[in-house]
Amino acid sequence: MRCEHDRVLPEVLIFTPDVATDARGFFFESFNRRQFEQATGRSGDFVQDNQSHSARGVLRGLHYQLVKPQGKLVRALSGEIFDVAVDLRRRSPTFGRWTGVVLSAENRRQMWIPEGFAHGFLVLSEWADVFYKVTDDYAPQHERTVIWNDPTLAIAWPIKDQPILSDKDRQGMPLAAAEVFA
Repeated sequence: MRCEHDRVLPEVLIFTPDVATDARGFFFESFNRRQFEQATGRSGDFVQDNQSHSARGVLRGLHYQLVKPQGKLVRALSGEIFDVAVDLRRRSPTFGRWTGVVLSAENRRQMWIPEGFAHGFLVLSEWADVFYKVTDDYAPQHERTVIWNDPTLAIAWPIKDQPILSDKDRQGMPLAAAEVFA
């Protein structure tokens, strides 16, 4: 498995597996605890696995939890998404900056988004199944949402029309008004 640090947000990592292919199909390790720990410098103890199934144009995010913050290791099991991380650590030199990468069943890449970052994704294919491992339990009472189209963030979402949003995501806060990490 190869690991790259993101150019904009160095704490965000992109993992690309080594894939063995033959006449039967393919095989790859989707997670290796030792390699994850070497790349991140932290424990590979995840407490929950989540999966979503969404149609083209669905945008989920930008979500984070102030209490019980979650690190997320995200990949697309089927289809293709544009995956985004936003630094919400006020004291960070990259506060308010974002990065995005295409994750797909074809490229098999995964994005590591540490605690202190908001996360969201846009479905680019007809359908996408997204799988992510998280480092802490879901705590809906502590979940917050930054609005996906905040002009301060100026995320270059690859979309022409309005995305399909949940009520929660429609009601997200602009970064300037959002509760963020110290």
